[in-house]
Amino acid sequence: MQTPADPQDRHEYPSHWEADVVLRDGGTARIRPITVDDAERLVSFYEQVSDESKYYRFFAPYPRLSAKDVHRFTHHDFVDRVGLAATIGGEFIATVRYDRIGPDGTSASAPADEAEVAFLVQDAHQGRGVASALLEHIAAVARERGIRRFAAEVLPANTKMIKVFMDAGYTQKRSFEDGVVRLEFDLEPTDRSLAVQRAREQRAEARSVRRLLAPGSVAVIGVGRAPGGVGRSVLGNLREAGFTGRLHAVNQAFPDDLKEIDGVPAHRSVGDIDGPVDLAVVAVPAGHVPEVVTECGEHGVQGLVVLAAGYAESGPDGRERQRALVRRARTYGMRIIGPNAFGIINTADGVRLNASLAPEMPRPGRIGLFAQSGAIGIALLSRLHRRGGGVTGTTGVSTFVSSGNRADVSGNDVLQYWYDDPETDVVLMYLESIGNPRKFTRLARRTGAAKPLVVVQGAGQAPPGHAVRATRLPHATVSALLRQAGVIRVDTITELVDAGLLLARQPLPAGPRVAILGNSESLGLLTYDRCLAEGLRPARPLDLTTRASAADFHRALSQALADQSCDAVVVTAIPTIGEGAVGDAELAEALRSAAEEVPGKPVLVVHVELGGLAEALSAAGRTAPAVSAMAPGAAGGVHPPPLSASLERRDPHRPAERLPTEVKAVAPPPKSPAHPYSRLIPAYPAAERAVRALAEAVKYAQWQREAAEPGKVPEYDDIDERGAAELIGALLERGEGLTIGVEETCRLLGRYGIHVHRALPAPTPGAAVDAARAVGYPVALKATAPHLRHRADLGGVRLDLADEEQLRRAYAELSELFGPPEELRPVVQRMAPRGVDTVVRAVIDPAAGAVVSFGLAGAASQLLGDMAHRLVPVTDRDATSLVRSIRTAPLLFGWRGSAPVDTPALEELLLRVSRLVDDHPEVVAVTLEPVVVARQGVSVLGATVRLAPPPVRDDLGPRTLPAY
Repeated sequence: MQTPADPQDRHEYPSHWEADVVLRDGGTARIRPITVDDAERLVSFYEQVSDESKYYRFFAPYPRLSAKDVHRFTHHDFVDRVGLAATIGGEFIATVRYDRIGPDGTSASAPADEAEVAFLVQDAHQGRGVASALLEHIAAVARERGIRRFAAEVLPANTKMIKVFMDAGYTQKRSFEDGVVRLEFDLEPTDRSLAVQRAREQRAEARSVRRLLAPGSVAVIGVGRAPGGVGRSVLGNLREAGFTGRLHAVNQAFPDDLKEIDGVPAHRSVGDIDGPVDLAVVAVPAGHVPEVVTECGEHGVQGLVVLAAGYAESGPDGRERQRALVRRARTYGMRIIGPNAFGIINTADGVRLNASLAPEMPRPGRIGLFAQSGAIGIALLSRLHRRGGGVTGTTGVSTFVSSGNRADVSGNDVLQYWYDDPETDVVLMYLESIGNPRKFTRLARRTGAAKPLVVVQGAGQAPPGHAVRATRLPHATVSALLRQAGVIRVDTITELVDAGLLLARQPLPAGPRVAILGNSESLGLLTYDRCLAEGLRPARPLDLTTRASAADFHRALSQALADQSCDAVVVTAIPTIGEGAVGDAELAEALRSAAEEVPGKPVLVVHVELGGLAEALSAAGRTAPAVSAMAPGAAGGVHPPPLSASLERRDPHRPAERLPTEVKAVAPPPKSPAHPYSRLIPAYPAAERAVRALAEAVKYAQWQREAAEPGKVPEYDDIDERGAAELIGALLERGEGLTIGVEETCRLLGRYGIHVHRALPAPTPGAAVDAARAVGYPVALKATAPHLRHRADLGGVRLDLADEEQLRRAYAELSELFGPPEELRPVVQRMAPRGVDTVVRAVIDPAAGAVVSFGLAGAASQLLGDMAHRLVPVTDRDATSLVRSIRTAPLLFGWRGSAPVDTPALEELLLRVSRLVDDHPEVVAVTLEPVVVARQGVSVLGATVRLAPPPVRDDLGPRTLPAY
């Protein structure tokens, strides 16, 4: 369609439309508006497009663009005519354009809300997902400019473009006329379009990380000629690890006649390397990095690991240096680990990559490790190396990423990779901060449904140099939201490793019931007490006495595992001496063989000063001999079934029984295919560490079961969503952000079935009497001055005033105690039924999203911080758990003989508040305090609502990398 170009742009250049995106193959491209300065780029781009693609775009042979075409395609008003280009290395690889049209199909201006859209992708870049990314961005631009619907005409033979439109997930209509397929689709995001967008995001970001972790060739840039130095050390680590690809050493100071160093081909520049380079490890000073990045980009390097420091961690100049680094790398479609990174590791047999400063390759295993800090990365690798090999078996690392300043690749990207990585069963992450909590919780929830995710969350700020909105939520609130998303939150590196080793080696427990057995009564009782403290349900410990043999341990463990009232077993062991003392190897094999007989339940060992036992457990897991000699009639070599194997349960309230000394052999389970896990039993040097790890596994297993059957967001017939929207719109016309008045608050909440008890002002005793007559006796008289509000403990409230005499007396008392009425700000309110005072809040955080919080009113929430939190939208299951999550929840359920209150009514109130803030993002804060929960019903006695223009939702917009 031909449209004349305006000589003047109607809007300034929209720089906020610029974005970096990850493409389907893991490379990156930059999307930006096309301007008048792009004429030469457009012509060059068009010359590289095949005749077939040109034909599909213009429906006729169109070998070259005329001057008029170039003018039309580069002059836009950024409102009715918009063009975007995808670029790599500053050159166009694809374009998209929309033109606003009216009902007759001719060019139009607002309020017309339809536009024609057309794409052109360079043939060399087709199949990389460029058109899909451009469609997301041009659709977001169109919505911003008031366009609600796109129309596209496509030749039937252009199946690739038809698929782009059909797969986008928008509500669409398809027709065929005059040999052309016409597609029309609404631009409002749908559940399906968001699902498609997020699936594409996951695949693209996972592939971008996979290109870094599984390169076919690596160049180390900055390798010194003399031994030592960072570059030479990394090259040595790659060689020692047995990297399976091609290695190159690069240093511009190498003499021309130097052909190799340490047996690795030597080059003066990356450009001198004959063949592709997938990954470059940059070990030069920060001042030389820009030229190295340019050289890598021009050679087609796919990714960089930048070890150099001197960037955002060093101050404003370094922060700008870091931004320039990221911009330069993205210009060439490269992704970056770092700068100031420790490096990356992949232990897979087909890769054997140690592109890090770690002098020794970790043992191969099933644990994925991520750490922002190099020091923490070293500590994690060291502890897993020590415990994974010498103490608790052969559990090791699949992949390791230490991101340093995480200027580009972040924990979110690596989480996308681990989500469907078949080599990783457990993910351990040390996060100094969470730059995008909304996205992280979304990814964590999806990952947690497939494999455990254990996180130590620091209280640090967002990495310096990042242009992301910081969360205003307290650290404890963010931690609670992570737990809601299925994250296993621990506090220390020790707990991170403890939990990881258990989850990597043992099946998940089916419940909290724990059997305890061992040869030390005191250690068993200590373990029992820790189980109670962690919320588990232990049976009384079984004391085998210090005379117990390996066979005694085997029989006792077999019986405990076979007992359907047990979900997990903790074995305690202390060293024994004297004739007949059990040997470490013998005891380890006894435990391992017994555990394999009933493989669906986790087993942990608490040992005291028994290094030999831990090493023997490792050896037992590796060799796995037959167990017929240990338990006559029991078959050896049986592989455990998948972790999801179901378990028959007995009554959980059945009292624990002491296990008999003699037990019958347990019949082996049916043979099943080999399980990827080795049956390794984790051993812990302290009871509290073992029990804490087990408690986290129990909670995670419970979350995983509940996540398999998510709750629902109920519909309520009395909610007036349209009426609320009209009221909010009218109120926002008064200003950008405001706390609305009492009457407006009551009206707005009423639209969602939330009714607030009226509180009438009482500036004089006479006014108080009139107010009491209006609402009806008995009444409450409250001081609402800021220092007295919600502080009944200070005496600013008088309750159950039955008549005028009592009311006037109470008014006089308050005035005498706290000052004149203008300071007190007294109000009169009809008495609500007695119950438990609670508080309900909702807030929209710019980074985390909308959050609903609940707690008891007063000291419990204000002083002790006893509040529970859930992300919006809150489901019925969320509301039920929210009420029960606070430590003071027993007060709602009949604590010490008090009457239980109406928690179903409270849960309904939480669901209605969630619906309000979810339906209307302009409602940025809601506080209901106090909410009195009585035996029947709830009474909202106070409410405030704050409105503001809705914050930008990154998760609803097109895919982008963090801006720089």
